[in-house]
Amino acid sequence: MNGRLLEDLPREGFPRQHARTRRFTCGAPRDVTVADDGSRVLFLRSGSGDDPVNALWLLCPETGDETLVADPANLPGVVDEGGLPAAELARRERVRESASGIVAYDALADLSRACFAVDGRVFLVEVPVPGAVAAGTAGAGDVPGADSGLWQARIVELPSSGDAFDPRLSPDGSSVAYVSGSSLRITGAGGDRHLIGGSTPTVSWGSAEFIAAEEMGRSRGHWWSPDGGRILVTRVDTADVSEWWISSPVDPAAAPRAIRYPAAGSTNATVGLAVVALDGTTTDVDWHVDGTFEYLAGVAWPVGGRPTVVAQTRDQRILVVLEVDPATGATTERARTVDDHWVDLVPGAPRLAGGAVFTVESRDGTNRLVVYSPDRADGVAVSPDGMQVRYVAGIAGDGSVVVLASSDPLDVEVVRIALDGTIEVLAGGEGVRSAAIGGGVVVVSTATLEGSSMVVLPGGHVIASHAEEPVVSPRPTFHVVGDRDLRAAVLVPDGHDGSLLPVLLDPYGGPHAQRVQRARGQFLTSQWFADQGFAVVVADGRGTPGRGPEWDRAVHGDLAAPALDDQVDALHGLAALDDRLDLGRVAIRGWSFGGYLAALAVLRRPDVFHAAIAGAPVTDWRLYDTHYTERYLGDPASEPGNYARTDLCAEAALLERPLLLIHGMADDNVVAAHTLQLSRALLEAGRPHRVLPLSGVTHMTPQPEVAENLLLVQLEFLREALGTTG
Repeated sequence: MNGRLLEDLPREGFPRQHARTRRFTCGAPRDVTVADDGSRVLFLRSGSGDDPVNALWLLCPETGDETLVADPANLPGVVDEGGLPAAELARRERVRESASGIVAYDALADLSRACFAVDGRVFLVEVPVPGAVAAGTAGAGDVPGADSGLWQARIVELPSSGDAFDPRLSPDGSSVAYVSGSSLRITGAGGDRHLIGGSTPTVSWGSAEFIAAEEMGRSRGHWWSPDGGRILVTRVDTADVSEWWISSPVDPAAAPRAIRYPAAGSTNATVGLAVVALDGTTTDVDWHVDGTFEYLAGVAWPVGGRPTVVAQTRDQRILVVLEVDPATGATTERARTVDDHWVDLVPGAPRLAGGAVFTVESRDGTNRLVVYSPDRADGVAVSPDGMQVRYVAGIAGDGSVVVLASSDPLDVEVVRIALDGTIEVLAGGEGVRSAAIGGGVVVVSTATLEGSSMVVLPGGHVIASHAEEPVVSPRPTFHVVGDRDLRAAVLVPDGHDGSLLPVLLDPYGGPHAQRVQRARGQFLTSQWFADQGFAVVVADGRGTPGRGPEWDRAVHGDLAAPALDDQVDALHGLAALDDRLDLGRVAIRGWSFGGYLAALAVLRRPDVFHAAIAGAPVTDWRLYDTHYTERYLGDPASEPGNYARTDLCAEAALLERPLLLIHGMADDNVVAAHTLQLSRALLEAGRPHRVLPLSGVTHMTPQPEVAENLLLVQLEFLREALGTTG
């Protein structure tokens, strides 16, 4: 392990350490990129386990030597992040970013140059060739404005508007395109200039709309052409999107903040795409294909090829890969995936390489890697039946594909798949992994029950982590229970004597998030609650990832009953195996979908659940966004029954157990209206409950003081509700 030793830590409780370290993310390497020739590895990392300010680092794959490339503390005039642009704040909320400093960067394919934004300002850095650093021979090159000398000094600030967001480096490394307000600008040696946009209040150019960033994994809106002469740019018009307001009740003098929120069944933003020349002339791209497609899920402009677009219909049952003629904007379909329920957007796919389209499709009960060659319309599955492909990390030089996949849902392995179906496990066994590849180099991040590590293959060099070691040590036992083979884990207090324990269910329980995995980070908070005198149960039910398309689609039309039934079945199955679980004292807690599930549990099953804590819960799915909600429940106008059967407010009169509702008043993902509407319905039904409003807090509760005390408040509520003592 690379973290600080336990005896070196200040003597403090887990809630404070958990909050102070930003959930143990500070000091850990992240955002790894490997050069296409394998010569360099770039990554972000802060200086210690409680330092949230990230710097940009370089690693030599051959030697494992690490070198600091750019430190925000050494940038001229950078003091703090009080002046972040609104677009950058929104981006960080969408990706749940709690760090500061350099939190994102863009680089050339060989990583010889990189750019980033700090405090709304644009910086450009030339990254040395590993090995030249020690000798001090890396020259300044033609970085605009750079002076000759040692490479550490070769970071230059480019002229900008001062509110730069999402800077992207041109292929020749001489210019940077970035978003400023609703416009796209270009800066470099020739100065800073406006390219397109900025004339209409509801129209923005070059950035992702809310739905793309929050639900589709597309956080950007502009892409350079390989020759640097044009840019593919999104045009987003929110004029017809519902306008909602986020207020600050603790400051009655502050004006509320307007947001455009596309709730289920309502109008989405209109998203266009244009090829923009550097003189500002535009060519519209016909990606909607006669109005058939509404969601722009992905865009790429590969070297040596034409631009490609991934588009999805509003009902999400059809996904296509379109090739774009940049001269005319006309599109040609290259691949199509159709599903009776919905087509999943798998990270890293689809993508083009060598004329073929690589994607992931649901076939024979398995999420399989599928290849569409140029000479045939149907795709060929090259990954084996039963291996669930979860992410496409990249295409190797020999045409093989590196993916993240699971044969056991508790683990994620790094696997190389050749086009003939040959499988090579690059990093496997127990644990959850991610990977970045380039030029024959693979950087593997692994999280196990013992901790986390990041290793460069081949060579086995370890990228150092400065993350702190937690003061709790999770000791989950894993089980498969019930008729549906539910995966579940149980945690009990350290050194427990075997007596009866009150039970706390601690699930997420819904789509997109899996809790029961052999990774320590999944159970840190659960173990802390266990150490306070609980048997903590974590279970993944239908709809959660890792079990294949049939498991995912079991929640189609109903996000309530299957999820709740599986929590109950897991609890009873575990109690039959473990007589320490006291079924007369059972509570449940959760956040977001987990909060919805917790409130649902005490409303529908008071015979099982005796108390609940619902954090930031969705209470009425008609108030949640289009892309997520309609995937599972359909259009509320045509399938109103799906929304009626999942509406917590309609069941408020059923409450007979203690319920604590918690919600951030600045939440623009699950807005506070969810909790307030349920609270109103409960009051009107004469049902006592508690509400804890968190002023100035968003969906991710980034403030350390809030995060720390939120755990303590929950603990006291559970002890009171279940009649236990500390």
